Amino acid sequence: MADQEKLNHAQRASLLLLAVGQDRAASVLRHMGPKEVQLVGSNMAQLGPITSTMVDEVLEEFIIEIKNETGLGLDSDEYIRNMLTNALGADKAGSIIDRILLGANSKGIEQLKWMDTRSIADLIRLEHPQIISIILSLLDADQAADVLTLLPQNMRSDILMRIATLEGVQPAALRELDDIMEKQLTGSDGVKSSQIGGIDAAANILNFIESGVSDPMMQDINEANADLGQRIQDKMFVFGDLINVDDRGIQTLLREVSTDQLLLALRGVEAGLRDKVFANMSRRAAEMLRDDLDAAPPARLSEVESAQKDILAIAKRLSDSGEIALGGGGGGDEFV
Repeated sequence: MADQEKLNHAQRASLLLLAVGQDRAASVLRHMGPKEVQLVGSNMAQLGPITSTMVDEVLEEFIIEIKNETGLGLDSDEYIRNMLTNALGADKAGSIIDRILLGANSKGIEQLKWMDTRSIADLIRLEHPQIISIILSLLDADQAADVLTLLPQNMRSDILMRIATLEGVQPAALRELDDIMEKQLTGSDGVKSSQIGGIDAAANILNFIESGVSDPMMQDINEANADLGQRIQDKMFVFGDLINVDDRGIQTLLREVSTDQLLLALRGVEAGLRDKVFANMSRRAAEMLRDDLDAAPPARLSEVESAQKDILAIAKRLSDSGEIALGGGGGGDEFV
């Protein structure tokens, strides 16, 4: 393993948890979501030889960062509710609080995020399409995309349209849905939000579905409601839209992407995007990547799309954390 400076964020977190011992690491992992646990666990297994210098540097970095945190020790949900209610009054604060605390205490539905997508699809496939659309809106976009592709084909377009036109659900209805999930999955508290679904949710889900499945869905939606289809398309962010990310953003993204992912993802893309990637790498790295691309055998389109979606997922995470800015865009195994 390379020195600490070349470790990405997930590898640094994994190294930190290895350094603090099993009990403390377990306590931290209990507060993380399923994808985070999987990511950290995978990186723990792949760290390779760990030197004392690497541990010291990661611990020092962590101590510096933690000193910048407020650490007030407050119940943040209750603090936010009281602060906004006092400032705005109960009526005005209500919808804002719902948006901020979206699904924060939704334990019944939250447990779905720990299930494999096949099990989720089997669990909800017989529910009313509106119920399915609400549940998928509460899942992460990539997980919702996987579940949607496992549902019967004749349901997918209708469900996605319902997600796109979903403007909100009464908290009482969400609590009832959460209770239903609790009875099937055990354990639940009330849901404290109603702001779910919408154009963004539908577009984000489509971003994680391969074109062979997503294109027929978009065709159905455009035929049923051309305006809705266009609004969804406008919100989608596809791999080619990375050309609109500034140089600093591309450099940040490339630090999180493996060479193998990049080698697959750049097959068949516009020359302009390739040149932008090369321009934001060191000259030596760019030359090596060009040579590898020229020498690489044909790859299945499904493999290329998978690598591109993995990189888009990283870009979305970096965008959500404010590290890069993304623009908007539109979105059988072939060989490219």
